Amino acid sequence: MADEKLFDEKTRRKLEQLSLVAIRVRAGAMKGERRSNKRGTSIEFADYRDYAHGDDLRRLDWNIYARLGRPFIKLLEDEEDLAVHLLLDISGSMDWPTEGESNHNKFRYGQRLLAGLAYISLATNDRLMLASVSDSKQGQYGPVRGRGYGMAMLNYVRDLKAHGVTDLNAALKSYAVRGGRPGLCFLISDLFSPTGFQDGVNALLAKGYEVGIIHVVSPDEVDPPLGGDLRLVDVETGQPQEVTIDGGMRDLYMKRFSEWRESIRTDCLRRGVHYVSVETNTPWEKVILFNLRRLGAVK
Repeated sequence: MADEKLFDEKTRRKLEQLSLVAIRVRAGAMKGERRSNKRGTSIEFADYRDYAHGDDLRRLDWNIYARLGRPFIKLLEDEEDLAVHLLLDISGSMDWPTEGESNHNKFRYGQRLLAGLAYISLATNDRLMLASVSDSKQGQYGPVRGRGYGMAMLNYVRDLKAHGVTDLNAALKSYAVRGGRPGLCFLISDLFSPTGFQDGVNALLAKGYEVGIIHVVSPDEVDPPLGGDLRLVDVETGQPQEVTIDGGMRDLYMKRFSEWRESIRTDCLRRGVHYVSVETNTPWEKVILFNLRRLGAVK
């Protein structure tokens, strides 16, 4: 995807009007909900953070700069900022479809969602962490803050590759331990994990994260254009499976796939987890501009 823009100028301007919102206050994540995008309403000192390009120089602590040679911004009590964690599943199953309707590829779709949410976070000066999750490769970018990191963020996202298998439970449990200060955490994934993902989400919730799941599937996974005697190959493990698909088998598959998505939605609702299920023939920006807005995670 190195030669392809993640989003155009028109979409960028729309994203700049938005901010990410933590609806629920969880222990250890924030002292309270973000009250305003306007900083500096309290006179009580809370903490320091690294200077980011575009910060008001009047907020620098010059005494610390003189001692350490590094610029720090003073945060006041009402200003404890939002930590944003964006996780992208980079397992092999995300790189589908590989032919035909290639613009419906789940991984490219996930990259655009990741970059769009990250761009919003940087534009509103949140503390941003990006991570890619799979069994074969774990990577991260951040924490960073401020518009000055926009190009580096886009380069990081563009360079990601889908490969291998992902144990989402193990990956999310690991991130809950190593991810740093809890905050708003979105997982972008097709949720095809042999061990499931619920235990991993529970680990994030227990650490104080507010969790959202963007469940990405391709149209041919919902309504497969297949029939007859077939040899199917698992894109992650390479294991083949001989199957015969007739009308009854296809209907049963579609019924169970729908039930699977609905069970995830119900479980997320019960546990207070944001959930959006989207097919990749839906414009990716609609997920942010409409679906996440409707859930209250974006405003």
